[in-house]
Amino acid sequence: MTELLTNQSRRNFLKLSATGLLMHSRSVSAFPKIINECLDPRLISTSKLEENAWQGINPENWWDCHAHIVGSGDSDSGITLSSDLSDPLLHPIQYIQHLAYENAACTGNSGEQDIAFVSRLMALMEVMPKGAKAMLYAFDKVHGANGDADHINTAFFVPNEYAQSLAQRYPERLEWVASIHPYRKDCVAKLEKAVEQGAKAIKWLPSVMGIDPSSPLCKDFYRTAAKLNIPIISHGGEEKALHGANQAIYSNPLRLRHAMDEGVRVVVAHCASIGNDINDQGKQVRSFDLFSAMMEDKQWQQHLYGDISAIVLRNREIEVVKTLLTQTAWHNRLLYGSDYPLTGVLPLISAKSFVDSGLLETNAIEPLMTLQSHHPFRFDFVLKRSLKWQGQSFANSIFETKAFFNR
Repeated sequence: MTELLTNQSRRNFLKLSATGLLMHSRSVSAFPKIINECLDPRLISTSKLEENAWQGINPENWWDCHAHIVGSGDSDSGITLSSDLSDPLLHPIQYIQHLAYENAACTGNSGEQDIAFVSRLMALMEVMPKGAKAMLYAFDKVHGANGDADHINTAFFVPNEYAQSLAQRYPERLEWVASIHPYRKDCVAKLEKAVEQGAKAIKWLPSVMGIDPSSPLCKDFYRTAAKLNIPIISHGGEEKALHGANQAIYSNPLRLRHAMDEGVRVVVAHCASIGNDINDQGKQVRSFDLFSAMMEDKQWQQHLYGDISAIVLRNREIEVVKTLLTQTAWHNRLLYGSDYPLTGVLPLISAKSFVDSGLLETNAIEPLMTLQSHHPFRFDFVLKRSLKWQGQSFANSIFETKAFFNR
C-alpha cells in the first residue's frame, strides 16, 4: 500500500500531520510553512546573528549530541520499521508522523530513502564550520526479560553496525552512538565491542524500547558502562515521536538513579522537558521538576547531565526554557543537541513564539526563518544561542560537547 501512494498523497498526509502536531503545541497561531522544501543549504550566507552565535565557541569542539538516523531499510542499512510506521491504513497517525520525519530529513521516495538521508545529512554538515560534527544514534530492538528480541513491539530498529559505518565513512563530520538493550544476554559483550569500535555513548528510549532503568537486569550493563566510562543518553519524560513497548513509567528520570548508583554518567535527553511522572511520594508532578530536583541534589552532581535537544519545540513550556537559561549553576552539566531531523519539521518550532515570550529579539526572526528553510542544524543552534532571559543566555560550554564524549 505504501508504494502505491502518490507524491501528492504523501504531501497531503504531511499537511494533516503538521496540523495534528500543532494541536498539541502551546500555541496554535498560524505558521507560514508546513512542508520542508529541502532547499539547498549552500544558498544562504552567514548572517550577523549566526556570526554572533559562534563567538566564543570553537567549532572543533561542537558535537551535536542528539541526531537520529532516518531510513526505511531500502539499502543494506539493516533498518526496519514496524507496521505502525509503514502502514497508512492500520496505523494512520503513526504513519503520518513518520512521513513528517521523512520530509524533515529529505529522504525522498520509497526505494532510495536510506541513501537520500545520508546525502542530505552530509550536504548539511559540509556547510557547517570545519570540525563541527553530528553524533548519529543507533536504535536497538525491544527485548523481553528473558533477553530475547521482541520484534512485534519494536517500532524502529537502526543497527549499531550501520551507525558505525556512517561515522567511519565521514569521520570529519560524524560520530556514532550505540544502542544496546540491557536485557540482552550479550549486552556486556555488545557494549565492550561498541566502545572498541568508537561509540561515544549509549542511546536509550526506555518507554519505546521496553527498558526499565531501575531493573536489576541492568546492573551488569551499568557496571560495565561505568568501567568503560561511556555515558548513557536516556530519554526522560513523555515520548510523542515513537510508539513501541510504550511503558510510559520507564521514562521517569528517577529510575536512572540506579545507573548513577553504579557510577554511570547519565544524560537525560531533552532535560525531561515534557510530560508528568510519579515522584517518590507517589504524587504526579512534571517530569522536568523531577529532573530539576535531581540536578540540585549534590549526590548526583558528578554523574547527572541533561541535553537541551527538543526544548524549543512548540509542545514544551516556555517556563522550562526560562529555567534552563537562568539556572546557570547547571550549565556545566548541560549538553547541546538538536534532535535532528525533528528540527526540520517546520511547524514544530516557531521563532516568533520566543519573541512574543520575551526570550528573543524581533530582528532575529528573519535570519532564523531563512535558516529554518535551508539548514535545520544551523537554525536550531543559532536559535538556542540567541535565547536570553533575565540577562542570561546559554553558556558557551554547553555547545562544546566534544570533551564530555571523548573519554
